[in-house]
Amino acid sequence: MRIVTRPDFDGVVCAVLISDALDIQRPVRWLEPNEFQKGLADIRAGDIVANLPFHPDCELWFDHHATNTADRPFRGLFRKAPSAASLVLEYFKPRLERDYTELVHWADRVDSADFTQGMVLQPEKFDYVLLSMTVSGEDSDGVSYWNRLVRLLREKSMRDVMADPEVAKHCRTVVEQNARYADVIEAHTRIEKHVSITDLRGLDHPPSGNRFLVYCMFPETVVNVRIRYENTKKDTVVVNIGHSIFNPHCNVHVGKLLAGCEGGGHRGAASTRFDVARAARYLRHIIDTLLKNESGTEAVG
Repeated sequence: MRIVTRPDFDGVVCAVLISDALDIQRPVRWLEPNEFQKGLADIRAGDIVANLPFHPDCELWFDHHATNTADRPFRGLFRKAPSAASLVLEYFKPRLERDYTELVHWADRVDSADFTQGMVLQPEKFDYVLLSMTVSGEDSDGVSYWNRLVRLLREKSMRDVMADPEVAKHCRTVVEQNARYADVIEAHTRIEKHVSITDLRGLDHPPSGNRFLVYCMFPETVVNVRIRYENTKKDTVVVNIGHSIFNPHCNVHVGKLLAGCEGGGHRGAASTRFDVARAARYLRHIIDTLLKNESGTEAVG
C-alpha cells in the first residue's frame, strides 16, 4: 500500500493524515497531475491517491479539483472543497491518532490562497505560510525533504517542526529566494490590459519564489500567467495561472481553460505541461481567453 500524492503543501498534509490513519511507513510516491493525464502514472492495486486525478487501479481516491472526474464508482471522497486534505480528514477522522484540525485549516488556507497582503509580503511571520512555501514540485531534489516533512508533521508539534534543522534551512532559503524574486518578476513580467504575464523562458535556471507576490506588485491586474521551461532541455513548457487574490475580477475558470491544454485545476488556479511544439498555439489561446475575461470561453478553439 502506497500513498500517491502531489508535491505541494496540500499533498504533504494528505500524506500526513493517510499515513497516520493507516499506519503507512513507506515513503510517499510523489507525482504531478500531468503524469495521470498522459497515462504515465504507475498506480498499483492498493495505492491511495490524493490531490491528483482519478486512476482506475487505486484503492482509495481523494480530490477536490473541478477538472478531475471519475468514470466509475470509487472508494474515497471527491467534491469541491478548500483542500484535498479536508476531505481526507473527514473520511479518516475517527481513525486518526492526533488532532490535525489546525494543520488542515492551514492546508485549506494555503490551497485556496486565503492570504492577507501581510502574509504574502512577510511570510516569515506566519509559520504555516512559510512552511508551505518550502514545498514545490519545481524542486527536483525535494523528495527526501517532502518525506521528512510528512514524518515531522505526523509526530511533532508545529514549534518542533519549524525548529528542525532541515526545515529551518529550507525556510531560510525561501526567505532569501523571495527577497530576490521581486526583481525577477519585475524584469520578466509584461502587462496586457488586466493580465500579467511572467515569462521565464529566457532564464536557464528560473528561480522559485513567492507565487502570490506578483499580485501585490501589479495590483491593477486580475490574473497572472507564469511560463517557464521544465528543464534545461527546453522541450517542455510549464504554465501556471492564478487569479489575483487581491483583485478578484477574473471571470475565466482557469482549470477548465488549461484542461483544454493538457492540464487542469481549480477555477482560480491551474497548471499544465506540454511539448514546446504546441506552445505558440496554446499560449495564444490562453492569453486571448484571459484578455476576453468571459466565463464559458475556456475551450480550445
